[in-house]
Amino acid sequence: MTIEEQINTLHKIQTKQINLLVHYTIIAFIFSLTQIHTQNKNKKKRKLGDPKSVQMFRRSFSRLAEFSFVPLIPKCGHKDTKFRLLSKDHVSVVSPGNGMPDFLKVEPEGLRLLSSTAFDDIEHLLRPSHLASLSRIFDDPEASDNDRFVALQLLKNAKIAADRVLPSCQDTGTAIIAGYRGEQVFVAGNDEEALSRGVYDTFQSRNLRYSQNVPLNLYDEKNTGTNLPAQIDLYATKGMEYKFMFVAKGGGSANKTYLFQETKSVLNPKSLRKFLQEKLATFGTSACPPYHVAVVIGGTSAETVLKTVKYASCHYYDDLPTKADHTKGYTYRDTELEKEVLTICQQIGMGAQFGGKYYAHDARVIRMPRHGASCPIGIGVSCSADRQALAKINKDGIWLEELETNPSRFMPDVTEDQLLKTPPVQVDLNRPMKDILAELSKYPVKTRLSLTGTIIVARDIAHARIREMIEAGQPIPQYMKDHPVYYAGPAKQPKGLPSGSFGPTTAGRMDVFVDQFQALGGSMIMLAKGNRSQQVTDACKKHGGFYLGSIGGPAAVLAVECIKKVECHDMAELGMEAVWKIQVENFPAFIVVDDKGNDFFKQLN
Repeated sequence: MTIEEQINTLHKIQTKQINLLVHYTIIAFIFSLTQIHTQNKNKKKRKLGDPKSVQMFRRSFSRLAEFSFVPLIPKCGHKDTKFRLLSKDHVSVVSPGNGMPDFLKVEPEGLRLLSSTAFDDIEHLLRPSHLASLSRIFDDPEASDNDRFVALQLLKNAKIAADRVLPSCQDTGTAIIAGYRGEQVFVAGNDEEALSRGVYDTFQSRNLRYSQNVPLNLYDEKNTGTNLPAQIDLYATKGMEYKFMFVAKGGGSANKTYLFQETKSVLNPKSLRKFLQEKLATFGTSACPPYHVAVVIGGTSAETVLKTVKYASCHYYDDLPTKADHTKGYTYRDTELEKEVLTICQQIGMGAQFGGKYYAHDARVIRMPRHGASCPIGIGVSCSADRQALAKINKDGIWLEELETNPSRFMPDVTEDQLLKTPPVQVDLNRPMKDILAELSKYPVKTRLSLTGTIIVARDIAHARIREMIEAGQPIPQYMKDHPVYYAGPAKQPKGLPSGSFGPTTAGRMDVFVDQFQALGGSMIMLAKGNRSQQVTDACKKHGGFYLGSIGGPAAVLAVECIKKVECHDMAELGMEAVWKIQVENFPAFIVVDDKGNDFFKQLN
């Protein structure tokens, strides 16, 4: 292109830019005139050339062009959080002089210490507010017997876990860390590496479970054996302080995080309430209620919505304004809708897993800005293992949120026999399968059972392996035909105890195997947590099988009180996903799906 051509091209571009500027100036001018007209409709009209009119126009135009920064989400001070001092080591204040501000220097060992201690705490301890909420269930005359029974088991579980031998849940979760580092904080190393090392330390030294699988190729995986990688999100902010939130997020509650791409039509009281009623009922009990429910309406992107859901379920945003205030931020909590959401949860009828009122402890509803063409709504929960803690590093040291070390103070003065007037049906599992099935067939759904005998433990990968064997022409393993199958994967076994924490996993993930296995005489009695699909009900009716529900959450109680022996039975190379054989005594369960086509949860609905 010649110089003349370049000049002509540049001239055309400049002409277009000038035309565009004139176009927007005219629009702004017309808008300003409209504003002036509106403000003076009840006053005597002024000529456009009047000094007051000109001044008004200039003010209106300046407002259009004015910049004012308002954060998307206002900062939350967490003013009511109590912290304990971990150490004054690994932290120092550096004064460079020459008018430069002081800096906070943090050694990597300080981050490692904080991360390790945080995950040690949250795997064994809970917030006092969470335990107090469980305790209040016993004082509520509207709570069902099942609500109280589950609450009692969860409090007993918290008491056992607080001894720091058994974690509160066998799914010790994905390690999630959010950090906000002030501009005057200097770390002499790699923040993520130091924080990850802390995660590694705790998962190696404590009786936790390794749940992270990494791909070998698109279809094959292996367990890392460390529970790494962790999810670490670090942000830059102002000040001379480093703030954190540590979360252990299990698969059950993580899988109950949903994004719905809606439209403006849902933003009215009637439509929104109907939407929330429908969606909240579909969560079911597989994530171990009572839940802490989070609803986020609006959002600048899908990922922002879902991250806000997660943080809200952890009560991270409890200090948000409760009304729209655009001087502080564009996001706020709607406490009135929170009350409505909690009422919806109470009316669903599922309660604390087996019918009742306490499907949820509380609800958080957050309203965010949105693009005019989008109306995302996110819904998620934090489960009975409500595991998170805040932390901070400042010039005074390394600080971690105080969690409850004495859950016994929340225990009610009541026994299980006093809560449940009807004793459980004793079921001997050490007999032929046909005899066990005949015994269960005598009782309706919702019947409480106490199981004693041998149980096979198998979950996702083991089920997939068995299906591959069947499709390759091999018989279904005999152990799948001789014993009930418990969907679970244990945490590490402590020295001197027969079992590590060993609660149930979500039943629904194994639904696709049931009809095929039962047709071959396997999986005739299944034991897990949560509601199941219609295909399982149909298969049990067709083949004469049963699905028994186990309480989700009290994994430490089961390890201490019910599981007497654990041995690896098959597929040892799968680690916690291997096939196990366990001996149990008085293992609590409920008949959820029977051999006649009845489903306890369908009856609730």
